[in-house]
Amino acid sequence: MVSQTPAAPLSFRLDGKTALVTGAGRGIGAAIASAFAAAGALVGVNDLDGASAAASADAIVAAGGRALALPGDVGTPDAVARIFDALAAQGGIDILVNNAGTTRDETIFDITLESWNELMRINLTSAFLCSKRAMTMMRDQGRGGRIIVMGSVTGHQGALYGHLHYATTKAGLHGFAKTLARTGAPLGITVNAIAPGIVVTDLLRRTHGDEGIAVLEKLVPAGLGAPADIGAAALYLASEAGRQVTGAVLDVNGGMLMR
Repeated sequence: MVSQTPAAPLSFRLDGKTALVTGAGRGIGAAIASAFAAAGALVGVNDLDGASAAASADAIVAAGGRALALPGDVGTPDAVARIFDALAAQGGIDILVNNAGTTRDETIFDITLESWNELMRINLTSAFLCSKRAMTMMRDQGRGGRIIVMGSVTGHQGALYGHLHYATTKAGLHGFAKTLARTGAPLGITVNAIAPGIVVTDLLRRTHGDEGIAVLEKLVPAGLGAPADIGAAALYLASEAGRQVTGAVLDVNGGMLMR
């Protein structure tokens, strides 16, 4: 038998990489941005709220990382163009995380066309606009890249009650990632979705309250998730360690849904 020298472990470091995380002013987005910066990336921190984007970027810098605040509504072409122009001035982009999103506690009887269209724009159109610009830049740069979209367990099984428009956008993002991955693969660009389960964030507290969260916790065998759990999953997909993973939907749900 011929002995082989074990290959060096693949790295989770992001040194020399530039990332953009949308919706990174708080919660899951802020945790992803923090994880990337701790791994050595320069992180563009986007949020609709400029003060939140600045605070998140400042926290990264205070912790010894590198970040720049890139506020703006990524559901609009003008803001996306401005953000990607700023990234081009920094040398381009290597990693995009489409995390911007929201939900509303509405059933089919409550949802107006305006509400429906707004969630499509914020959750789904923003991913299209940013991914189009990112993939074009990555292709032209010729050094590959990573694109991650934030799906949800609701994209697999639907929401527990209401939130029809939200679940629809998340299912759409799963299909978006799988399809875009086929375009990206020959270019060295991986595209994946992360499907969190129930993660305790300010948004969850606003939409469900403490009593609602207590009810939800009973549905998760391993307990409710934290934003850092999603940050760790995103770091894996963004790093060299995740280079062979593309077109996947990575479930991070504490056993809430086992497929």
